[in-house]
Amino acid sequence: MFVMYNADTMKVPVRVWLREEKDLEKGCMEQAYHLSRLPFLHKWVSLMPDTHTGMGMPIGGVIAAKGVVIPNAVGVDIGCGMAYTETNIKVEDIREVMTGNGSLIQAIIGDIMRNIPVGFAHHKTEMPCYTLDVAFEQMDRYEEDAELLGQLEAGYFQIGTLGGGNHFIELQEDDNGYLAVMLHSGSRHFGKSVCDYFHTKARELGRRWYTQVPDEYRLAFLPADTSEGRHYLDWMQLSMDFAKENREKMLLAVKAILEKWIGKYTDLSLAFSGDINCHHNYAALENHYGEDVWVHRKGAVRAGNGELAVIPGAMGSYSYVVMGKGNPESFCSSSHGAGRQYSRKGAMAAFTCEEVMLDLQKQGVILGKKGKADVAEESRFAYKNIEDVMDNQTDLVVPVKRLKTIGVVKG
Repeated sequence: MFVMYNADTMKVPVRVWLREEKDLEKGCMEQAYHLSRLPFLHKWVSLMPDTHTGMGMPIGGVIAAKGVVIPNAVGVDIGCGMAYTETNIKVEDIREVMTGNGSLIQAIIGDIMRNIPVGFAHHKTEMPCYTLDVAFEQMDRYEEDAELLGQLEAGYFQIGTLGGGNHFIELQEDDNGYLAVMLHSGSRHFGKSVCDYFHTKARELGRRWYTQVPDEYRLAFLPADTSEGRHYLDWMQLSMDFAKENREKMLLAVKAILEKWIGKYTDLSLAFSGDINCHHNYAALENHYGEDVWVHRKGAVRAGNGELAVIPGAMGSYSYVVMGKGNPESFCSSSHGAGRQYSRKGAMAAFTCEEVMLDLQKQGVILGKKGKADVAEESRFAYKNIEDVMDNQTDLVVPVKRLKTIGVVKG
């Protein structure tokens, strides 16, 4: 970890969980500098080892703000995060099992593709959603923001859907040979609409208040004790609850698929345990260094002392279940993944579809994806080495379990 600080130009230091300043990309450094000049930050800016340039604030960034919330410091996919479960089944006991749909793992991946909408696909009919049902019962909290109300209706078609980009459902094998499931998804279009709406509102209010925060920083803020700030927090929490239920629904669907296929083609008794469901794009009121502050984690996961979290790598590489150390210098946070080292456009230019498919085939990874044209965006080589990321945060988390991709569904 190194620290950047210039007393003449920065109000607070920037702590970076990388070895040297040269390891931090230029755009990310510039955004961290902008954050360091905000008048309401508590202590410092923290950048996790997977940090890279985002919108306004670096992904892999953590800040503690006094009395304000910043929509772009949470991000557009509010509540995006990870869900995980492990089984008592050894992968070696199912790897060679054949079905009428190929190997058992291929059949399972194919069934996930058929039952969980991916990419831009939604359900064709409304699906049950406890989170949205409660929102309609509490409409007085949301009705003032009429532009967003359509997202409540649309959410019934989006709940239990994966999305695209870096979202995935993986079958994995841990170092002891056991099968596990890991998935990455968020609040779908719901969270993006909330972020965009309140960022625009924060910009309008900032101009009215003659804010000190330059508009080009894309860090417009809302005081948490104003009606606008309270409304953002209500909608943010709703987005987080929706994202969590979205992951729960998909994890239940995958469990049912595993039970169906393993029950049909083996005599193994399948059981699940160790479920985790955690966010990595959100803000929360927490106490750090004696003050109640709004901790914004954008592409960072809470890693309180003894707290379990999930840190994925990239498809075809390793992922980790970790236990937090509660390090106060990172505001009890850690990385949320491996972090991109190529943009999506850059990855498409650097890697071909054929190279990515061959890499997965050599590792025996089954890929479920409807269109292969953009598969290079998610090449494991488009991401940082997860082992380097883990090496840079030994003071933040303890690895509990390491897992390797054996099958993956992508949008």
